[in-house]
Amino acid sequence: MRSVGVEEELLLVDADSGEAMALSGAVLAAADRACAPAGGKGGAAGDGAEGHTFEAELQKEQVEFATKPVTEMGELQEEIVRWRAEAARHAATAGGVVVAVGTSPLAVRPSISTGPRYEWVERQFGLTAQEQLTCGCHVHVSVESDEEGVAVLDRIRPWLPVLTAMSANSPFWQGEDSLYASYRSRVWNRLPSAGPVDVFGSADRYHEEVGAMVGTGVLRDTAMIYFDARLSASYPTVEIRVADVALHAGTPVLLAALSRALVETAARAWRAGDPPARISTSLLRLASWRAGRSGLDGPLLHPETMREAAPEAVVEALHQHVRDALVDLGDDELVRAGIAELLERGNGARVQRSLLRSRGSLAAVVRHCARVTTGDAG
Repeated sequence: MRSVGVEEELLLVDADSGEAMALSGAVLAAADRACAPAGGKGGAAGDGAEGHTFEAELQKEQVEFATKPVTEMGELQEEIVRWRAEAARHAATAGGVVVAVGTSPLAVRPSISTGPRYEWVERQFGLTAQEQLTCGCHVHVSVESDEEGVAVLDRIRPWLPVLTAMSANSPFWQGEDSLYASYRSRVWNRLPSAGPVDVFGSADRYHEEVGAMVGTGVLRDTAMIYFDARLSASYPTVEIRVADVALHAGTPVLLAALSRALVETAARAWRAGDPPARISTSLLRLASWRAGRSGLDGPLLHPETMREAAPEAVVEALHQHVRDALVDLGDDELVRAGIAELLERGNGARVQRSLLRSRGSLAAVVRHCARVTTGDAG
């Protein structure tokens, strides 16, 4: 069975005002102390004694964690809940909280993290880098080889915008309603290597293209290949990168189950000799825009027709596309229930807008979302 892992980026904010705070250094220091051996600085602290998984990101107002690779979705849920709680505990030492939102609802002037890599990014990309305070969710699914991985990338392209729509959780930007469900996706796609890509056809062609892109000098290295889905530079996985970080901890589990089924369905099609759909990158860019604009509250482009359709119909089309793999992997019941709950409750964008209407301020939205992030509110 293919393993799956999730990376989540979390926003760090002041516990009272809800404003983003540059607390990543404090969070990482607290996590390091919690992992110190018994008798050392800080002592051992519960689960943290085995080491932590937190890392800095581009901006000091965010922190990232990664789950271990697992094969059971119940275990993945436990991992996500655990590391969200640990992040919140460490943020609390500096008067902050963590919030699983794709962008800061309140106005913010982000501060870029220190280090040669981040300094290079700031020099190269200017205002685009300075404004790049966005929190995403990346799903890694294991593949047997680069050849299988590229075959998968070629075949999942039309379905990725559906995952953006389902996860959309960034309606506000600099204190204003962006009119998008996932404004994170629009900000992220300002970067020159981000977004959908052409069919590659082979692993050799994929690596040739990546090498040519890095060779231009526009990108520092292969880690700056920000395709919607790519071969991981560090693990034998396909990395799907289109989702906002989700407000509720169950949503990334749903996304991971669908992503694994997408990978398995694509790999089966490749082994059977079925070619990838020849949908142009130009059309996929429109589908990606439409998903970021609408989320689950407006039309999406149907992956099979590239025509507008109701979001419920498009999500069901994704479910049907991967259903055989879901059944074989034992995830179909979980996905059915997860889709039903998501469509009824709405994604994070719908929840945030509803909170603003009921609570009256973006600060109240952030405070409530912080409690939802760690399971302390519904």
